[in-house]
Amino acid sequence: MSSAATKAKSKVAPLSDQEISQNYSRMQNDLQALAGKIGELEQEADEHSLVLTTLNEALAEEPDRKCFRLIGGVLVERTVQDVVPALQGNRDNIKKVVGSLTEQYKTKEDEFDSFKRDYNIRPAARS
Repeated sequence: MSSAATKAKSKVAPLSDQEISQNYSRMQNDLQALAGKIGELEQEADEHSLVLTTLNEALAEEPDRKCFRLIGGVLVERTVQDVVPALQGNRDNIKKVVGSLTEQYKTKEDEFDSFKRDYNIRPAARS
């Protein structure tokens, strides 16, 4: 064995089969939770975009037109020109969070792949 391969093998902490299984399940669940949250936030950003498309038409024609917005469970009356900038800000913030979560997902996915490689984990063959 080469010295590089020996060093790589020595970096892997010896874990019991049960610990490996628990870590594998935890990592898999973390990835699924992140993917679910990313999907949920992307859907929310799409909904914001859809509403903004409609409101931008109203903004061009009638900026003082009444519209209603749900804030913290309370329906409040505003004008289109007041609501559009707030919705754009919310959508942009949601997209930033999605970008951040996507980076976290990639990092965790790399860690998971490394873990599987270090402990020689392969999917079971289906019969």
